[in-house]
Amino acid sequence: MWFKNLQIYRLPAPWNFDAEQLTTQLTTQAFQPCGNSEMQSQGWIAPRTDGNLVHTVNRQLLLQLSTERKLLPNSVINQVAKARALEIEEQQGFKPGRKLLKEIKEQVGEELLPRAFSIQRTTSVWIDPLHGWLVIDASSPARADEALKVLLKSIDKLPLETLRVNLSPVAAMTDWLASDEAPVGFTIDQDTELRSTAESKATVRYVRHTLEPAEIARHIASGKQCTKLALTWADKISFILTENLAIKRVSALDILTEKSDVRDEQEQQDGDFALMCAELNLLLTDLVSALGGEAKQQ
Repeated sequence: MWFKNLQIYRLPAPWNFDAEQLTTQLTTQAFQPCGNSEMQSQGWIAPRTDGNLVHTVNRQLLLQLSTERKLLPNSVINQVAKARALEIEEQQGFKPGRKLLKEIKEQVGEELLPRAFSIQRTTSVWIDPLHGWLVIDASSPARADEALKVLLKSIDKLPLETLRVNLSPVAAMTDWLASDEAPVGFTIDQDTELRSTAESKATVRYVRHTLEPAEIARHIASGKQCTKLALTWADKISFILTENLAIKRVSALDILTEKSDVRDEQEQQDGDFALMCAELNLLLTDLVSALGGEAKQQ
């Protein structure tokens, strides 16, 4: 298994908190399906079939947050409420007032909620207590925040910090493009986004397109800065670095994805997870170095 998106946080390294302690604390926020009157439920589930809320491979920890959400569109509530209001109007001879209409909508919502369809999704969390990484496989900070909120409810006084670096990702990526030279260990790929600092926020995007230095230089000279850049690290992992220091579209290249002779699915998953943790730790370390090193927390 490989994470597709990385929202990156920092823990003290090493973080002396074992899997047994963590499991005990996560149990307080274990997942429970939505009740009849609930629109959403979130909690921890077992990442593997063994039933443990914390899965450990080589001292690397894997957690999984499950989110169940009821689907009850306002259009459905409004349609049923409108029909019910017409019935009341026919019975009473006058239209229901604003207050009564609000009460009807609330009542309809309560009645329909137990019968509403639900969708369920999972969000994976990787904790590396040896090197102090906490990484959430989420495409947006908002999705990551959901997992963080439940994690902070589960673990008392979790010493978590946002990853901070000395160089702005925007400034660094713009400089790499302007010089047509990636930092050591990285190569620049064919996807990028440049956005103007002017009020217009004019944006140019390249997708699987050769980045011509002269053309890129003109965009930068006109006031645009790089907000997304496709990179490959060590010929092993390709990804998109964003202005917020998030990593998206992570893809392990062939050198890492050659099939092994392992036949047991559980063993294969654990092997993939161990490999991912080891390689991502090296990638993140090199990326932080390329961005001027880690900034000291205030």
